[in-house]
Amino acid sequence: MRTLLSAFAVGLIFGVGLLVSGMANPEKVLGFLDLAGAWDPSLALVMVGAIGTAFIAFRVAAGRRESVFGEPMRLPASNAIDSRLLLGALGFGVGWGMAGFCPGPALVALGAGEAKALAFVASMVAGMGVFELIERTRRQ
Repeated sequence: MRTLLSAFAVGLIFGVGLLVSGMANPEKVLGFLDLAGAWDPSLALVMVGAIGTAFIAFRVAAGRRESVFGEPMRLPASNAIDSRLLLGALGFGVGWGMAGFCPGPALVALGAGEAKALAFVASMVAGMGVFELIERTRRQ
């Protein structure tokens, strides 16, 4: 139960942070990605803060075998840069640039009643389904 409450609290803090920072606003995100036009650099500070926080968190987690609540630590097992990673990153970046959403902010925007987020989340879920079908086929 503590793990569930912890996950809820962290998700709530993350969602509020996305709203406050503007990351759930596709126009602001697209302004940040428009390097050749009216570039809005404000989200760069959000990203630097997120990278710094993640860097510290991963360093602390790497020295632990279990979480604060006694759950096993589940850190990435590989740091290889392969074609699957590059293609996934490319797909993510293209989707982010076209829609102005990435998964977390899209869910926050959907919860806030943003109509565009509904189309994005539906497409994201469909893409996840296609990925699962491809993975099952690959494993067989």
